[in-house]
Amino acid sequence: MAIHYCRLDEFWTKYQKFNFLIQKKNIGNLDWKLISPDSKQNWLTEGLHSEFDNFIAMGSKEGKADKTENVIFKIYSLGVSTNRDVWAYNFNQKILAENMQRTIDFYNLQVLKFKREFTLSRAQERELTDRFVENNDKNISWSYTLKTTLERQQEAIFSNQKIRTSLYRPFTKKYLYFDKMMNEAIYRFPQIFPTIEIEKENLIICIGGYGRKPFSILITNLIPNLNFYGDPQQSFPFYVYDEEGNNRQENITDWALENYQKHYNDLKITKRAIFYYVYGLLHAKNYREKYAQNLKKELPRIPFVKDFWTVSKIGEQLADLHLNYENAQLFDLESKINEPIDWKVDKMRLSKDKKTLVYNQSITFLNIPEKTFDYKLGNRSALEWVIDQYRIKTDERSGIINDPNQVDNKRYIIDLIRKIITVSIATVDLAEQLDNISFEQ
Repeated sequence: MAIHYCRLDEFWTKYQKFNFLIQKKNIGNLDWKLISPDSKQNWLTEGLHSEFDNFIAMGSKEGKADKTENVIFKIYSLGVSTNRDVWAYNFNQKILAENMQRTIDFYNLQVLKFKREFTLSRAQERELTDRFVENNDKNISWSYTLKTTLERQQEAIFSNQKIRTSLYRPFTKKYLYFDKMMNEAIYRFPQIFPTIEIEKENLIICIGGYGRKPFSILITNLIPNLNFYGDPQQSFPFYVYDEEGNNRQENITDWALENYQKHYNDLKITKRAIFYYVYGLLHAKNYREKYAQNLKKELPRIPFVKDFWTVSKIGEQLADLHLNYENAQLFDLESKINEPIDWKVDKMRLSKDKKTLVYNQSITFLNIPEKTFDYKLGNRSALEWVIDQYRIKTDERSGIINDPNQVDNKRYIIDLIRKIITVSIATVDLAEQLDNISFEQ
């Protein structure tokens, strides 16, 4: 099959493209290019590097089915999708509990009403359910899965034990109501973080960007959201467990360990060292730039480099920096103060030149280092993620308020700004040490 391809300026509007076609009058007047698909049936191959396919896959769909040869990680998972983030997440644990108790009570009333009024076939139920449910934005947000549990006449039970700390967006912690029924999909996370105690020992590498957004990577020991970087991300854990939190197993395959030890002729290489090697390598600028188009098509593949331990040790330093960002040093940032000092945030504003941050009416930060914005996760820098997320939001439909200001730690957000600047600059400096690594084909 022959593929004829005509490319126009990618920044043209659809009207510019329509006008172009009108002027050409006939497809025969277009400048067609004959292209051939590659082995993976990609027919737009510009910027793709064929050797990428020879690198080790981080994971695969087959790997999820426990066919774990030739991959680094046995399983991986999308982040948690609630389909009702306004209800299921909040900066305030008490308000989250109140919101979820209210929506669960309302849902259970719908179940009782459904039980009284209907005994129908599955096909009839779905058609009826869409008409039956009370779309009360003040009390509930319906989704496909929640309607399905209603049809099964399954009641929900509120429990404070289901409230977990989550990394909702990069460097943004919120409380999550983690529950199979009230979340649309929790994927493999009952195996990854089955209990709060597991957060003390397990780590996950969150990979995003394949598709629409730039490549992104961040490590965490908390449950991440599905759209962690604004788009779906995949999480690669170091450990997996049963749903009670027992039977801990390392998630890196024995095949990967044997392969790395054999390649480098080094029995000191461990699965933990490989985990950090992956984290370090995926911060390397030359890897991310060279294989940018490949990373838009699929999950990363990991090449060998000449110096395994340099990459692994830098990966470990990056992991420590990112996991413990709340303990980072406060960056010595110039500020302008208007008395009386107020620590409360409503909505921060960053200047167009990104040198000035208006924290609130009484505090403005000046001369933010340019290097701060070189540390990007998707389309935003780490600092811009914090600025975007740490603001008071009121959901118009439900009226739910999400306020990041902490009553018992009034300086948390203003200190977080200075800490994230420290973390960003340190990340860039560490990643620069990987600029000259060379890949083995």
